[in-house]
Amino acid sequence: MNSNYRIEHDSMGEMKVPADKYWGAQTQRSHENFPIGVGLEQMPCEIIEAFAILKKAAAMANHELKPEKMTEAKLDVISKVCDEIREGGLSDNFPLVVWQTGSGTQSNMNVNEVIAGRGNEIAGEKLLHPNDDVNMSQSSNDTYPTALHISAVLLLENRLIPAVETLVTAFKKLEEENKGIVKSGRTHLQDAVPISFAQEISGWRSSLERDIQMIKLSLAPLKELALGGTAVGTGLNAPKGFDKLVAAKAALLAGTDFTSAENKFHALTSRDEIVFAHGAVKALAADMMKIANDVRWLSSGPRCGLGEIHIPENEPGSSIMPGKVNPTQCEQVTMVAVQVMGNDAAIGFAASQGNFELNVFLPVIAYNFIQSARLMADSILSFTNNCVVGITPNKEKMHENLHRSLMLGTALNPYIGYENVARCAHKALEENISLKEACVELGYMTPEAFDEVFHPEEMAGE
Repeated sequence: MNSNYRIEHDSMGEMKVPADKYWGAQTQRSHENFPIGVGLEQMPCEIIEAFAILKKAAAMANHELKPEKMTEAKLDVISKVCDEIREGGLSDNFPLVVWQTGSGTQSNMNVNEVIAGRGNEIAGEKLLHPNDDVNMSQSSNDTYPTALHISAVLLLENRLIPAVETLVTAFKKLEEENKGIVKSGRTHLQDAVPISFAQEISGWRSSLERDIQMIKLSLAPLKELALGGTAVGTGLNAPKGFDKLVAAKAALLAGTDFTSAENKFHALTSRDEIVFAHGAVKALAADMMKIANDVRWLSSGPRCGLGEIHIPENEPGSSIMPGKVNPTQCEQVTMVAVQVMGNDAAIGFAASQGNFELNVFLPVIAYNFIQSARLMADSILSFTNNCVVGITPNKEKMHENLHRSLMLGTALNPYIGYENVARCAHKALEENISLKEACVELGYMTPEAFDEVFHPEEMAGE
């Protein structure tokens, strides 16, 4: 026998499997049958880690409910291998790509085979069978939706929400530092009435705080697990009480409050919870797009743009224009936002394809959701650390733009009326004179009366 491979078998026959890998015949078949996106679009590690949680939880529940089948020895080795997987020690044993069966069966079996193979090595005997033991009381049809929910919850709770909270904290500090600085507001990309810089920042902060609220709102439905529904939601071959017990075990292992889905027929075929959760992530992406665009507009220049804020100069911006520096952190945020919005469309389309008792677009939903959560978390932290914490106001430019704005005339409405103020604004613009000069020349106010009521810095009402 060639020492580079060993012979494994499944219900369809024998397969040659690399000798240094723990997977078995079904994994090898998928590896050979789906050479699509290899090396680029493998099943996300978060899904594999979630499988490790649910497989250990299932073994724990099975041990309590039918110890004659799931013995102490089997539970022990399954638990050890699952812990090893969660620690990343077996990462090169999960080669399968996203573009496989829509139920994720091959990835479920990949995990089953690796746990069995590595577990038997630890035990020093053929103790575990991938289907009969590692997959006991389960089906790919309930394990993959469960892994999807577990991975989504852990990503949102442990990575994305903390990243957004870090940016919120940075904006709070920036608000405090910039109180009392009044600048021109802008609507429709045109001059508007005054606003304080702190108020403008507070709008960014509040948007992110609301995004956190919406993401947290989406967590409760995601924490309901399909495990225990087995093939079509009936729970065939799972012992009574397995669904609730395995959810409790998964909650214990993951450190969050998972529960069993009340209706397993819904849990297997509908992906509405993940659509809802990704909608909240998309809302965050939309707000991050707006914030990043605001920052790069406000920092545009340095001489021919708005130039009202300074942002950190992180790297040269041009291969031909010496001294040019670009708002690169803002640009990465906007590109990530675009990707997340595209992912949202893919998830929505995929979730609409549940037929009868199962949705068979699960891997692509998982791939896109996990990419969105990962990208948003990393992007926000980079934006915070490499841009936001270094934002400073250009007070002179803000003051200059404020006092040149014709929209300051709005403060005169109560004294000379909207139409007369409009005449002053048009005259000032056409003749390149100040509002005061226009108002006096038109005979609407004396210079003294104008000065008495015209206080731009007080118009923001901070």
